Amino acid sequence: MFEKEGTAVKLPDTLLKFIEEWKDKPGNLIMILHQIQEEYGYIPREVAIELSRLIDTPLAKIYGVVTFYHFFKQKKPGKYMISVCMGTACYLKGGEDIILEFERLLGLPVNGITEDGLFSLQAVRCIGCCGLAPVITVNKEVFGKLTKDMLPGIIAKFKGN
Repeated sequence: MFEKEGTAVKLPDTLLKFIEEWKDKPGNLIMILHQIQEEYGYIPREVAIELSRLIDTPLAKIYGVVTFYHFFKQKKPGKYMISVCMGTACYLKGGEDIILEFERLLGLPVNGITEDGLFSLQAVRCIGCCGLAPVITVNKEVFGKLTKDMLPGIIAKFKGN
């Protein structure tokens, strides 16, 4: 995680090295934000403030990028991120029903997090597994040819970890 040191935030050395490497390159902000999100699972405000200082970029510009691109998260996600594909094939084969069933089973809306912090739910444009529609990922694990009755088993698999 990050530690506060005086008024600044102490970032991990690997992240600092990455920022230094990308600091003066074109497209640096998006690349660095991707790395921050890889490190934390989201873009913590304290880290965005420190990034602003490190690359001499206004915080408003950083948040302009974070809020423009759907990929970047501003809230810490659950331990298990459930991404439901809503691309054309998945949508036509019941993607919306899959989302509604997850909402019912987990008691949370799309872009919500369960109270225990275990699960997050999001709708995504396309996972790239159209032949397996409808498809979800839980973190990086893919589940395809889903039906609503398969979802309790998927949830149970991750609750047990």
